[in-house]
Amino acid sequence: MYRVRAQAQGARGAIADKGGRRIRWRAAAGFPIGRRALRIIGAVDPPQADGGRGSTSAQRGIPMGKLDERVIIVTGGAQGIGRAFAMRFAEEGARVVIADVNGPASERTAAEIGEAGGEALVVVTDVSDADSTEAMARAAVEKWGRIDGLVNNAAYFQRPQVTVGSVEQITPEEWDSVMAVNVRGPFLCCRAVLPHMKERGYGKIVNVSSGTFFSGRSTTQYVASKGAVIGMTRTLAREAGDFGVTVNSIAPGSTASDPERDQSRYEGRVPDRAIKRVERPEDLAGAGVFLMSSDSDFMTGQTMIVDGGAALN
Repeated sequence: MYRVRAQAQGARGAIADKGGRRIRWRAAAGFPIGRRALRIIGAVDPPQADGGRGSTSAQRGIPMGKLDERVIIVTGGAQGIGRAFAMRFAEEGARVVIADVNGPASERTAAEIGEAGGEALVVVTDVSDADSTEAMARAAVEKWGRIDGLVNNAAYFQRPQVTVGSVEQITPEEWDSVMAVNVRGPFLCCRAVLPHMKERGYGKIVNVSSGTFFSGRSTTQYVASKGAVIGMTRTLAREAGDFGVTVNSIAPGSTASDPERDQSRYEGRVPDRAIKRVERPEDLAGAGVFLMSSDSDFMTGQTMIVDGGAALN
């Protein structure tokens, strides 16, 4: 069972039986983070002989996958592209940490993973806050003993928060808000997990950039932030390579990650692609599995463009 070492600030929720597994929802409990509180919700297996760290896939009767037993943190993993990563990683045998500011959506994704026989831990995380990202990494290590991978997927990009217009229409406050999540966020998350990866001599970091960096077809603040992610990927790849850690990037095209948005916005990008259809979050999952698996152990500092052939280089 997962235990929070800091003093709890709220009551435990109910334990529900999901197909022979137990899922404990812990509400409003955790580590003090200034005015914020870290909420942790864990998918809990019955006691095992491995010291409480959970059973192996073989013990659970699940076929071995490409990511079997790997512990992978996915920021922004509650919905959209992040959810697609989390679900696919769990399908491939990974133990997934869903790090997102949206607690209820994170709980739903974790429950789906649990019902399918996988393992997930939810850590409500503000990636722009250093204490929050440190607590995220600590929670993963305390739960499963290590961190094998990190996907920096959380991003600030949707309207009305992000102005679609000229540079003159973007306020300095909005610029700072975008950079806080899209650039400071990956920096803080890498800073939090790299010591654990370096100690083990192995790790995988995937930063989610955007195909807009290559086309320039978006707002200035967003494209600038995603260009910074590619620059960070390249410098960190050189820095971390001596420690057995690879750092790569995925650049999605315009992806229909929000079913509540006007779908014509996504359909309008189809003519620019070699593959003439709307891009879905699941289209990115295979690239994520590859970059998190041993298949990519000799690949680092690279950006995989997954956009149906809109940007060709």
